[in-house]
Amino acid sequence: MILKGKTAAFVTLGCKLNFSETSSIRRSLEDEGVATVAEKDGADIFVINTCSVTDVAEHKGRQLIRKIAKHNPQSYIVVVGCYAQLRAKELMEIEGVNLVLGINEKFKVADYLKHCEDKQKQQLPHSCNVFEDLNFDIACSYGDRTRCFLKIQDGCNYFCTYCTIPFARGTSRSASIEDVVKNVNEVAAKGVKEIILTGVNTGDFGNGRNENFLQLIQQLDDNKSIERFRISSIEPNLLSDEIIAFVASSGKFMPHFHIPLQAGSNEVLQLMKRRYTTEFFAEKIATINRLCPDTFVGVDIIAGMRGETEELFEKSARFIEDLQISQLHVFPYSERAGTKALEITPAVNQTEKHRRVNVLLEISRQKLKDFHHKFYGQIRNVLFEDNSQHTNRMFISGFTDNYIQVRLPYNPELANQIVPVRLTSENITEDA
Repeated sequence: MILKGKTAAFVTLGCKLNFSETSSIRRSLEDEGVATVAEKDGADIFVINTCSVTDVAEHKGRQLIRKIAKHNPQSYIVVVGCYAQLRAKELMEIEGVNLVLGINEKFKVADYLKHCEDKQKQQLPHSCNVFEDLNFDIACSYGDRTRCFLKIQDGCNYFCTYCTIPFARGTSRSASIEDVVKNVNEVAAKGVKEIILTGVNTGDFGNGRNENFLQLIQQLDDNKSIERFRISSIEPNLLSDEIIAFVASSGKFMPHFHIPLQAGSNEVLQLMKRRYTTEFFAEKIATINRLCPDTFVGVDIIAGMRGETEELFEKSARFIEDLQISQLHVFPYSERAGTKALEITPAVNQTEKHRRVNVLLEISRQKLKDFHHKFYGQIRNVLFEDNSQHTNRMFISGFTDNYIQVRLPYNPELANQIVPVRLTSENITEDA
């Protein structure tokens, strides 16, 4: 396929890690002369980066792929991502899909396309054994967002009973500190002011190398080219007190942590094969609030895990209510083929799962409201997003250092600028 002069549209489902990877794939095609266009405008090539974290995510992925294929019958459709690694043959059977690339191949989209005839359907998906000879490909999302998501780590060695991620992304591996610093400098040259360090298990950075996550952030803190760094989701057992203390004293790393709890009872944590207790988690949150009381703390929680009785759920809800955190990210437990969780009884029915999700969401809404209320009247620095591509230009929004979303009347001169703003109930939005 001759790529120069072709157009491509990119669709991303799932996590911020996927967004960083899609952005890198997009730039690799642009380097070959491919012009990026919006999905709605149609394209010669569609690259769909999929998610497989839940059955709902897979269902949405299938629906989206079929919709794109139906409305763009002349397009060459490439599917990558976690779903592509786990269910490659299933995706190849969808009418209109031409190419499916697994974890080691997804960054070679341009190479595969150059050796294809237009509309040629690949007979076999290109996937790999995720436990053998895996690559690590650093990725970042500059060029399409004000903030950059920089992938520093991939894979996971934990094998929690409910999770398929190790089977979709393989075992833990990461970039070197030298390579991360190099990419940070390249991103800074594009005018980016904030970088979010991201990975599947971010705190496991350096596993297998003579390096670790604390050493990385210490070195990045000395970088003069970027004004802000954030740490994406980090496991509580890898969030050391030294990391917390360092962020609390840093001028570059923002007071913001995202920590997966997943269950608020030790009984369910044990069923999940998590690597900490509720007591350990509570101590970690107390340390954050003691060393850096303005910190935004987001917490992941799963509702309705197999084996979570109503009594254990109530215990979990009470535990979470007592935590001094800012917001919950609530997920209903999803049955995943091949996971050990399927052996656990009893199962929680969908109606009860839905009820538990709503209970937790209400706790989250109150916690976020209380967190915001603490800062009314304070002046905090806000980095405003460049939303010039959006059709609605009534407002421009951005985030404070401690991740409070602020909205002001649209002013293009604020885009990608860090400015002090006095926080009020009128300019704080309730979604972070």
